[in-house]
Amino acid sequence: MAEERLQKILSRAGAASRRRAEQMILEGRVSVNGSLVTELGSKADLSRDHIRVDGKLLQVPKRVVYVALNKPNNCVTTVTDPQGRVTVMDLLRAVKERIYPVGRLDYHSEGLLLFTNDGALANAITSATSHLSKTYLVKVNGTLTAQQEQSFREGVPIDGKRTAPAGLKLAHRAENPWYEVRLFEGRKNQIRVMFKHFGLLVEKLKRVKIGPLDLGPLKPGAFRYLSLAEVAQLQKAARSRKDGIADGAEASRS
Repeated sequence: MAEERLQKILSRAGAASRRRAEQMILEGRVSVNGSLVTELGSKADLSRDHIRVDGKLLQVPKRVVYVALNKPNNCVTTVTDPQGRVTVMDLLRAVKERIYPVGRLDYHSEGLLLFTNDGALANAITSATSHLSKTYLVKVNGTLTAQQEQSFREGVPIDGKRTAPAGLKLAHRAENPWYEVRLFEGRKNQIRVMFKHFGLLVEKLKRVKIGPLDLGPLKPGAFRYLSLAEVAQLQKAARSRKDGIADGAEASRS
């Protein structure tokens, strides 16, 4: 096996996402053949070199698994929490393999969250270049005007940079209505900030779809393993940039 960048090896082996793996290297938590490595350009060969993370020998997972969780409210998307709050990993104790969340949902956000030890797929899903859509149901404390809806679809400025085109449609008309929102990027608190731009506050936020994968009837706090067909669909969707861009253009007109 040829040498690869160390962060790619860690990600492919399911030790962490590539971004998190880079942090771990910089923090001095990774060693190769007994020597600490703190430079991101370093390379190694997993089939030949002894790579350790926090002193534990890195190995390719014996079984690759893919899990969908319906994340409940008041739950942190992290492996451990110094504040002692409930984490998503607490809900997956029945899963024997060491898996990691793909992306995240905020503490008060709910819905579909993926976990896997397949680093390649995790990176493909979270990469901005995949344009993989994510669909949310959002309850807000007021109704957008037609002009505001169009502005929402075209993008609003956040920290001096306009958001990418987004899908938006009214899902349930009420005093506090529900909107369906489709995003093709993932900035921090993006949906909440976008509605706040128009003077509205998000009361509830639930992710119901990631690319072709639907949350379905999963109850809050429950999880299930993905089928081979679902994994294949995710892999195909994450690889297809043009498909994501086309979906974005269509969603912005919905």
